[in-house]
Amino acid sequence: MKKWGLIVIVTALFVWAVYDFVYEGETQDPVAEGEKMVAEGPATEEVDIGLEKGQQAPDFTLQTLNDEEVSLSDYRGEKVMINFWATWCPPCRAEMPDMQEFSQNEDIQVLAVNLTDTEASVQGVQDFVNEFGLTFPVLLDQDVSVANQYEVNPVPTSIFVDEEGKISSVMLGAMNYDMMVQRMEEM
Repeated sequence: MKKWGLIVIVTALFVWAVYDFVYEGETQDPVAEGEKMVAEGPATEEVDIGLEKGQQAPDFTLQTLNDEEVSLSDYRGEKVMINFWATWCPPCRAEMPDMQEFSQNEDIQVLAVNLTDTEASVQGVQDFVNEFGLTFPVLLDQDVSVANQYEVNPVPTSIFVDEEGKISSVMLGAMNYDMMVQRMEEM
């Protein structure tokens, strides 16, 4: 009798494993997989959303230090540099003066997404912004959900998005002014 019970359990596990293998892909998140999706709105069209060059950058909405709500889609029609950073990150600190100069001198919108969940306080972020005289929008990713959505690792990471909202390039690590200009010109 024990032999039949063991055979039934092994058979059930085998059937479950085959089912899981065959139907595994049907429950995957299509955005994470970079598959075609139908955009919502009056005119439906297929949009390739993802993190690769040429794919539509995933939209997000975050609060600024000034309690304003900002979405990436607000900047459609403009070139955008999304920079993920933190105050405790020495390379982030090193690139901030160049990023400020870049945002003032070039035809591009800089969105600085702070990994707020990793910070000691929001006041520390404000003090950092004041110290460097930053004038571009500083967005607070309170729960690092946007950083996770963009699979950010390490900081800083900069993502260049063209006027159509498509990813042009991704840069891991700190950048200087010339590197920023080069990435923008390649858009």
